[in-house]
Amino acid sequence: MQLMMPNLQPVMPEITMTVLALLVLVADLVIKRKETIGLLSIITAAIVAYFLTTAKGTAFNGMFLSDGYSIFFKLIFLMNLILTVLISVKYLSVERVNFGEYYSLILFSTLGMMVMASAGDLIVLYLGLELMALSTYILAGFLRYDMKSNEAALKYFLLGAFASAFLLYGTALVYGMTGTTDLKEIAGYIALNGLAQNPMLILAMIFVAVAFSFKIAAVPFHMWAPDAYEGAPTSITAYMSVGPKAAGFAVIGRVFLVAFGGMKVEWSAVLIPIAILTMGLGNIVAISQTNIKRMLAYSSIAHAGYALLGIIAGTPDGLASVMVYMLVYAFMNIGAFAVIIMLRSGDFKGDSLSDYEGLAKTHPLAAGLMLVFMFSLTGIPPTAGFMGKFYLFMSAIQAGYTWVVLIAVIFSAISAYFYLRVVMLMYMKEPKETVALSSSPAIGLALAVALVGVLAIGVVPSFFVNFAKAAVAGF
Repeated sequence: MQLMMPNLQPVMPEITMTVLALLVLVADLVIKRKETIGLLSIITAAIVAYFLTTAKGTAFNGMFLSDGYSIFFKLIFLMNLILTVLISVKYLSVERVNFGEYYSLILFSTLGMMVMASAGDLIVLYLGLELMALSTYILAGFLRYDMKSNEAALKYFLLGAFASAFLLYGTALVYGMTGTTDLKEIAGYIALNGLAQNPMLILAMIFVAVAFSFKIAAVPFHMWAPDAYEGAPTSITAYMSVGPKAAGFAVIGRVFLVAFGGMKVEWSAVLIPIAILTMGLGNIVAISQTNIKRMLAYSSIAHAGYALLGIIAGTPDGLASVMVYMLVYAFMNIGAFAVIIMLRSGDFKGDSLSDYEGLAKTHPLAAGLMLVFMFSLTGIPPTAGFMGKFYLFMSAIQAGYTWVVLIAVIFSAISAYFYLRVVMLMYMKEPKETVALSSSPAIGLALAVALVGVLAIGVVPSFFVNFAKAAVAGF
């Protein structure tokens, strides 16, 4: 009997990423200048992005799906990877942790995210999630001499393992009820046997929702985020705030709108209170923060609440608005963290809000960049943050959730206080001390890309929205 070779074209980006990530790991043994390893990581991301252009279809009997939806998210992951490497090069030397395995771990974590986005089966989803999570746990504790970094890694690991257990238990219940872990077959079985109101299946769906809520740091499963964001290396905080969150929304969209598509009434009743609590707690608690990394952690929690509105809408437009929002969030958040990294020099950490007093007088360009990113995070036009929120809110209104959007708008207005407080400190206070910026061409390039992204999506959003809608069309 002749064995047929499976079609590996859809999975070529992941195969390429695996091979190149292993080569980077080996190259670290012989290359002394670790900046070169960073460059190899960026080249790896570029090669994988090239392979994405031809990767369409399914592999392994539908367990792996390469469609427009997954490719859009993979582009976000690769852009997140490139920008993180650019802001890391100088930062690692300042922190004296310039080790090559840092870049390998980022590559493997990104590979896990890519597998998650393409998962057509709950088992594949779990494999991708663990690869992403295990790599990120280590990266969070990369400052081995820093107790806060150790604490961040331990809390992230313990609560991440807890979330994984919820996902596995939910998967076991789904398999017990339907006899399959394939997302489309689960949907078919639920529809065929009228199981949408089955209490055991609803319990399984709740377990899965809890697991994903941990990954996107939604309330009340957010408790790891502030400590992990504050203690982790700032470059990894930027990476964690974008990549795992986008991967979480990629799988939430696929699992809830495909596998549990016939249970929309049930899961929207679970996600709506989570979204409201997430927006509320994230925005209100951020007001009292004095550490800018913790402030941005609570801000990240609030943004997860906004993005959930697109999932709750349960429409193609809602899903497309979530995809655009994740893209927007990547640009504005990494840009803000890049400015924080620029202030890190010697014994000066630059992560306290008081460190930004009078920045406009000592470093006007850095203050101007931070102003744009803070405006975008607030949602002030003509920045990308405004357009991202606009499309999210419109998709939820069109799906009949006007009252939830009104609550979101109120919380969004509250968020202006803590974002614009940073602007006020930079422009309306006198500097306490003049700090030398820790800038480099790599950080400059990352800031330029983030700035262009924030302004381009804000001024010409239709191109990106149409791209997202086209990606969802075959979902």
